[in-house]
Amino acid sequence: MKNIKFLLFSTLVFISMFAQVDRTNPPKPGIAPKINIGKAESFTLENGLKVFVVENHKIPKVTFSFDFDYPFSVEGEKAGLSEIVGGLIGTGTESKSKSEIDESVDFIGANINSSSREISGSVLSKYTEDYFSILSDVILNAKFEPSELEKLQKQAVSGLKSEEAEPNSIASKVTNSLIFGKNSPYGENKTEQTVKSITLDDVKTFYKNNFIPNVTYLAIVGDINKNQAEKLVNKYLAKWQKGEVTKSDFEFARQPFVRKVSIVDRPNAVQSVIHVATPLKLKQDSKDLFAAKVANSILGGGFTSRLNLNLREKHGFTYGIRSSLMQDELMGSLDISCEVRNSVTDSSLSEILSEMKKMRNELVSAKELDAIKKYMIGNFALSLEQPETIAKFAINIAKYNLPADFYETYLEKIEKVTAEDVQAVSKKYFDPGKIHLIVVGSNEQIGTNLKKLSPNGKINYYDTYGNEVDISAKILPADITAEQIVDKYYEAIGGKEKISQIKDEQVIMKGNVQGYDLEISISRKFPNKFYFLLDLGIMQQIQKFDGKNAMVSGMQGEKILEGEELETMKIESEMNPLLRAKELGIELKLVGIEEVNGKKAYKIDVIKPKNNVTTEYYDISTGLKLQEISTRNTEQGQFTTTIVYGEYKDFNGYKFPASISQSVAGQSFDLTVESYIVNSGLEDGIFVVEKQQ
Repeated sequence: MKNIKFLLFSTLVFISMFAQVDRTNPPKPGIAPKINIGKAESFTLENGLKVFVVENHKIPKVTFSFDFDYPFSVEGEKAGLSEIVGGLIGTGTESKSKSEIDESVDFIGANINSSSREISGSVLSKYTEDYFSILSDVILNAKFEPSELEKLQKQAVSGLKSEEAEPNSIASKVTNSLIFGKNSPYGENKTEQTVKSITLDDVKTFYKNNFIPNVTYLAIVGDINKNQAEKLVNKYLAKWQKGEVTKSDFEFARQPFVRKVSIVDRPNAVQSVIHVATPLKLKQDSKDLFAAKVANSILGGGFTSRLNLNLREKHGFTYGIRSSLMQDELMGSLDISCEVRNSVTDSSLSEILSEMKKMRNELVSAKELDAIKKYMIGNFALSLEQPETIAKFAINIAKYNLPADFYETYLEKIEKVTAEDVQAVSKKYFDPGKIHLIVVGSNEQIGTNLKKLSPNGKINYYDTYGNEVDISAKILPADITAEQIVDKYYEAIGGKEKISQIKDEQVIMKGNVQGYDLEISISRKFPNKFYFLLDLGIMQQIQKFDGKNAMVSGMQGEKILEGEELETMKIESEMNPLLRAKELGIELKLVGIEEVNGKKAYKIDVIKPKNNVTTEYYDISTGLKLQEISTRNTEQGQFTTTIVYGEYKDFNGYKFPASISQSVAGQSFDLTVESYIVNSGLEDGIFVVEKQQ
């Protein structure tokens, strides 16, 4: 019971391609192509719906894309509402259930995709009207069922739990919170609490107020002409009622006055995720836009960028680094990101800042400027091969109130950018002294060295949701030991003496993963016999250890474990190992105090033989185990597993977590404990491993 570990294995396929590239002689820039941008025809319904049509008769297919441009707002205690609404559209209408919609769409070989601001799909042109009638029904007559809402909420919460163990997801969330502000639409983060608080009435109100025609753009692309499109849209959407949207007041965070260094502490991390970012007052119609795009491409916008040549090619700090320049109708941003080893985190940041300074202090050479402009022109030309791009351009012009020739003169504007323009925008937007340095990594490994990058020597600490934390509150009391914390845990779940008398135990758990019902059965017998069964309906996985021999079986057949794998299984199969820590050679190391799901917890490294380390978290108040994190190496790579224990309940005099959540390799699932039984007299037969002859 006290050391339950399990993995939901999946097949991971890695395909690597290698090529020898001669980088000593860069290719000569090509001649800028002359591009004629196609035209999108348009019309507007009386209800305000703006429609753009791009003909393309090469393939008998039509694509529809609705762009809902309702105002951004702060969702606050209901953060995640717009995403939930977007996910629910298509799950039912006043006349059709989700299964009926899916069946109708599948029958004509089409698809419908929905999100918070877009609904789209494609169909063979001969079924255009059949499909559009379904799509229109989905938008105009959406009906939301409690069961579908509950399903989406569970999926959202499961996704959040996966993100909590994924450093890149954490870094993105915290970066957005810091550069845009937690009280802005771009910076607020949904949590388990905000998602669960969303009601059916919230969904209906949001849908009614925001999914209206007068803030919607419809792109129709493919084997259709304007007259056909106009008849179709008028037939099915003319009755769509316009409405008034409500704009909410909010403010974005400002650029920091001085450089700010921030860490999200991940104690077990062996590498750091870096973001160097800042908000920018850069919009689509800015006179600086094209010079800024060119400058960003030189700095970090491609494989041959200065940042990549420096950190990847010259120093070998990272596999790749990227600089992104974002601009839209409300706010822009600069975000430079990469992953590096702990030991070179500070050096990597120093090199990034150095390259930003060079962009400001030195004129770019004519050769480099010409090469990057040809690269950008080529990318723009390639994008025009997709008819959908033409429709998107037309919508952007209308949405952002851009000049009618904005895209027609796009190449001309890039060509006109000079070295002086690049330096001017670099001085304006690439200020290394007024920027956020955000790192998700091990504070113990990187914290001291990062202080030198902070003007005042201060480091700010944040949790995984961008909330500032007081690291001084994590200082351990002098009179507490790891052994005392473990003893308190055993007392909390039934008493140390009572737990030590358990000779066998069996737990059965049920859940759902990717739409499949899941059942897990785990049996143990003192001192170290172990049996694990995972039943997914379509497949089973079994692990056994009989005290000497171990085996695993699953989709890839049966395997008898030997060597290091066998030794690891011996260690993991021990029943209540912390009761016999010294005897088993287990070291308990109290390393700090952390917050886990809003509760302060003691953090203990459980170091087993073979340097097998699991980090466990115990509630300071109740003594109960809240979470454990372990990293293990397999043939498929290194995987970090996070297990969260909750809702401890009484099972025949023993406290056991009634809910268990696990995330590993980007997958997560929740389990409900159906039963926990001790001292039932388990027979040795279920543990026996028959060695292959």
